[in-house]
Amino acid sequence: MTSENPLLDTTRPPPPPCVVVIFGATGDLATRKLLPALAKLALIGELPAAFGLVGVARREYGDEDFHAVVRDAVAKYGELDLHGERVWGDVVREFRYVGGDYTSSETFERLAAVLEEIDRTRGTDGSRLHYLAVPPSLFPVIIAGLGRNRLNTPLPQRQDAFVRIVVEKPYGQNLRTAQDLDDCIHRVFSERQVYRIDHYLGKETVQNILALRFANGVFEPIWNRRYVDSVQITVAEADGIGDRAGFYEQTGALRDVVQNHVMQILALTAMEPPITIEADAIRDEKLKALRAVAIPAVDRVHDSVVPAQYTEGWVAGQRVPAYQDEPGVQPNSRTESYVALLLKIDNWRWAGVPFYVRTGKRLPKRLTEVAIEFHTAPHLPFKPQQTAALEPNALVLHIQPDQGVTLHFGSKVPGKGFEVRSVSMDFHYGSTFPGETADAYERLLLDALTGDSTLFAASDEVLQSWRLVAPIQQAWERHKELSQYPAGTWGPPEADRLLERDGRSWRRP
Repeated sequence: MTSENPLLDTTRPPPPPCVVVIFGATGDLATRKLLPALAKLALIGELPAAFGLVGVARREYGDEDFHAVVRDAVAKYGELDLHGERVWGDVVREFRYVGGDYTSSETFERLAAVLEEIDRTRGTDGSRLHYLAVPPSLFPVIIAGLGRNRLNTPLPQRQDAFVRIVVEKPYGQNLRTAQDLDDCIHRVFSERQVYRIDHYLGKETVQNILALRFANGVFEPIWNRRYVDSVQITVAEADGIGDRAGFYEQTGALRDVVQNHVMQILALTAMEPPITIEADAIRDEKLKALRAVAIPAVDRVHDSVVPAQYTEGWVAGQRVPAYQDEPGVQPNSRTESYVALLLKIDNWRWAGVPFYVRTGKRLPKRLTEVAIEFHTAPHLPFKPQQTAALEPNALVLHIQPDQGVTLHFGSKVPGKGFEVRSVSMDFHYGSTFPGETADAYERLLLDALTGDSTLFAASDEVLQSWRLVAPIQQAWERHKELSQYPAGTWGPPEADRLLERDGRSWRRP
């Protein structure tokens, strides 16, 4: 079948025969994201003809029970028409299920037997993609079970077979636990088998940072300290923590967003041009950029980092409770729902250019963007009142929910007088490339099946990200100056002062 999605229809070869094994197959991530993504890949013909899926979970289901779970999940969270449902239904009939405790050797022995059977009946050639859609506490248990039962290596008689493992975030809780997890994984899998997934990297506009920078001669020459005054990265959510208090109380905004999403976006924005667009070359340059980020001294963290927590307020016309009044939140919780940071990159390209970061929950709207603000013109030959409405030139990369690019520049206002004010030139994915775009999980699952690790984080990247936030965690363990902001606002006054002391201000999205 030919792909109906031009953004998935690439020149690379189709995925080879393979079995996908989803641990946690009846859980929230699998039902909301993974199964609908696989269903869409099946519809557009991007799954291999020889394909199998095995769900593994603790519930004692049979294959038919699992088929019902899969159909219900895609009906609820997927986007298939009647034709798509028929295509998917044919695929689902071959799915298998293994129920049992992850600590039991019997569970993995039965999984091995099912995989061998699928190889015989479906011609999947011994290739496996293990996906850990489970809480991080279960990662070591499952990895050890795969190793004990030799499910970490392809069968020796299958020359082209592969075994890969996809690991979800959070990848550790701090530098030490991330290193421990890395050691655990590398005892069983080689680094080239490991795909650390961050769904932000599957978003079209995140990938478009590479195209914008390295395919356009107009941008790359000015992507440096000579022309750029500052960079702002905003990852905002209008929602609160919902029913995730158990997770969020142990995580907070720093671990949930900054250590992974923000650091990956920063690396793509700040990296040097790669030699090629292949995975290793891109990963090398991202790692160099992360290593150039100045690590703050523990006793100076409070000068450049503002943690905060939302109080009650109004979001989208609705009254919402304070963080501490959310269900499941501990009384007098000190968990941050917002973080603002000032980061500096100590290299030739970015010396002296501040990178301002803010992320939080219960902000006015859902928004992720990178704003590159340029230096003002060295001399304005106008009267002050003629440029009162002129703002700095800026290139804004909109990552979500609207995907596109906006260039802000000055223009004369029509009329007899001479007034210059800021105007915008917009590029929108939806209007330029009509039709569907690939969901992040569709793209990343397809990449994992084909062995393309470009959009997955390497071990060194993850550990370096943890090194950057480690002093912040240490400083907060000693003393955490937690500010407050009303829900529905863009953060606390302390975050504004982080920029005001440098004569700058946050952009108004």
